[in-house]
Amino acid sequence: MNRQSRSELHVVVLAAGKGTRMRSSRPKVLHEIAGRSMLAHCLDTAAALDPASIRVVIGHQGEAVRESQADRDVDWVWQHEQNGTGHAVQLGIEGLQAQADDRVVVLYADVPLLGVDLLKRLVGSNSVVSLLTMHMDDPSGYGRILRDDAGRVRRIVEQKDASEAERQVREVNTGILMARYGDLVAWLDQLESGNAQGELYLTDIIEMAAAEDKTVEAVVAKDAWAVSGVNDRLALSRLERVYQQRQAEALALAGTTLADPARIDIRGSLDCGQDVSIDVGCVFEGSVRLGDNVRIGPHCILRDCEIGPGSTVEAFSHIDGVVTAGDNAIGPYARLRPGAALDSAAKIGNFVEIKAARIGERSKVNHLSYVGDARVGDDSNLGAGTITCNYDGANKHHTEIGDRVFVGSATQLVAPVSVGHDATIGAGSTITRNVGEGQLAVARARQSVIDGWRRPRKKRD
Repeated sequence: MNRQSRSELHVVVLAAGKGTRMRSSRPKVLHEIAGRSMLAHCLDTAAALDPASIRVVIGHQGEAVRESQADRDVDWVWQHEQNGTGHAVQLGIEGLQAQADDRVVVLYADVPLLGVDLLKRLVGSNSVVSLLTMHMDDPSGYGRILRDDAGRVRRIVEQKDASEAERQVREVNTGILMARYGDLVAWLDQLESGNAQGELYLTDIIEMAAAEDKTVEAVVAKDAWAVSGVNDRLALSRLERVYQQRQAEALALAGTTLADPARIDIRGSLDCGQDVSIDVGCVFEGSVRLGDNVRIGPHCILRDCEIGPGSTVEAFSHIDGVVTAGDNAIGPYARLRPGAALDSAAKIGNFVEIKAARIGERSKVNHLSYVGDARVGDDSNLGAGTITCNYDGANKHHTEIGDRVFVGSATQLVAPVSVGHDATIGAGSTITRNVGEGQLAVARARQSVIDGWRRPRKKRD
């Protein structure tokens, strides 16, 4: 957002409501869709318009709401006593440096899926007032759009104030509107609270505009979900599925194979190369990139990672903060933590955990192992149960393993320690000193065998 620009557009976001029906200690607008708060979705949409200013009206738990978006270039306005939407907008534009012909858009922080394209249709109107409406088979609870015989919008009547005939109207108000600043200020000053709620209704400005013969344009939204607000957790979950379905459809149309579009969750951005396939139950968080011909097995979680081309991630693997070069085999049940990196054709098998470690080309960590704070060279093999003991209770230490190293099963490498190229570690060893190139290291207690040994037996009463 550029505050120095001469943009004539200002955005007011209403986010002061308590959200009682959410039955939550968290402010309603901080409940999440696709891993991000509804407020964050709304502010992203607002910012896409490149307005001169964005003002957010907060009230209930306002400090928590403001803190959640502390990095945003927005102005925060307090509504300590909530007296309706008209009152909130009054506060939202108070002291605004705007000209009479500037435009003010009113958005709601609990309407998370409002698309930029739809909002641009509203902003592009040349009318003094424009508002988003939609047609509903069951308009219960919504304000009705009342038109004259010529089809012109004359006023909005709220459900509690509507007559029986007015309640039969199927075109409803979404609450989202745009008005010229000068007219909006004048109309807000005339609002009265003589209604069923005893509040200042923003919607009353429509009747004022019509009475002054000012043009009012209704921009009809095609998809109800795009302008649907969230009042309870059921509505939240329904919009979550709408969001995910749209993401899945976009992926499929772009060439990604989804085993079931209804069983994928994208909570951030997912960039897929050509011929990528994703099985059921996968979750993608943050920024994830999948190269060409990547295959993701069922029930995997990938967060802030890049999977190189030709790689396979088997079932139930967790990958977080990882970069792989390509042609890698991962899982099943593998866990790759932040700082892990796999060079070309490296393999990470079942029940293996890698953290802050680089695994070289064609190297294998196949079974039941932990490798942390380490560097493994090329063409090395770490047997089942290999552990880098990197933590001494206070500090982390590094393990260096060279090329073509063979580490036998059930080996502990006590860092800091290094193993040279072509070295071999005997199974069951605890390595506490460096091993040189080509050396064999065996560090385990001598086996004892006792003939005639009898196990202890339980005493009988």
